[in-house]
Amino acid sequence: MKMLVTMGRGGTGKTSLVAMMTKYFVENESTPILLVDVDPDQNLAEMVGVDLEREGVKTISDLITETFIKKGGTSIGIPPTERIETAIFERGLYEGDTFDLIAVGTKWIEGCYCLPDAALKGALQSLTKNYKYVLIDSPAGLEHLNRRITARINDIFDVIGPSNKSFEHVKRAYRITQEIKIGFDHFYVVGGCLFPENLEKDVEAKTGQSYLGKIEFDKRVQEFVIAGRSLLDLPSDSPGYLSVKRLMVNAGYE
Repeated sequence: MKMLVTMGRGGTGKTSLVAMMTKYFVENESTPILLVDVDPDQNLAEMVGVDLEREGVKTISDLITETFIKKGGTSIGIPPTERIETAIFERGLYEGDTFDLIAVGTKWIEGCYCLPDAALKGALQSLTKNYKYVLIDSPAGLEHLNRRITARINDIFDVIGPSNKSFEHVKRAYRITQEIKIGFDHFYVVGGCLFPENLEKDVEAKTGQSYLGKIEFDKRVQEFVIAGRSLLDLPSDSPGYLSVKRLMVNAGYE
């Protein structure tokens, strides 16, 4: 099993990248895959053609709300995280032909992701051995990694946009991985589709990390996202998808 984490500031295209990574692995028959959406925007499911509500799948935060607020569940006896882990396996895991998906969802109480992250950590420890790849879509804030939902990652992909804050985010993200001792093999910087080509030469000097390449702007990708269509249905000759294939080859995923 290999675990890949994609992160970046909002609007850089990180979730689109995760969806097209999924398409790449599916086309290469590198399955099964587990997708983990820890971004509160919850866009990943739609981008891979999954309607969680229609499928009857709950987010981890929804399961916690139902168990401990709506149903008045108690934390006495079985530890809360173990109770939610069981619920994740029963009602919080979308199971498809080539990939499965878990979503953390929005905060279950103001300002706190502690219990959802603890439940996710336990679930991942049980689940990940069943997959060839685990792809995690992480928000820019890194709060989930900061609570160590996983202690070991193979590759980190930080998608940057056309702002100095994106460079600072890369440095901050790398610093956090060191401070909380998350192990990884590679830390890659990826230029989002709006990242200026003339700045590509400056990425490694400004961030201290390896620059993998740029996602090409693709009007068709934009149209799919706006229409809520699955990026898995993109034509294989789509410029955006072809650029992601090059990125994956550059990262050693052939």
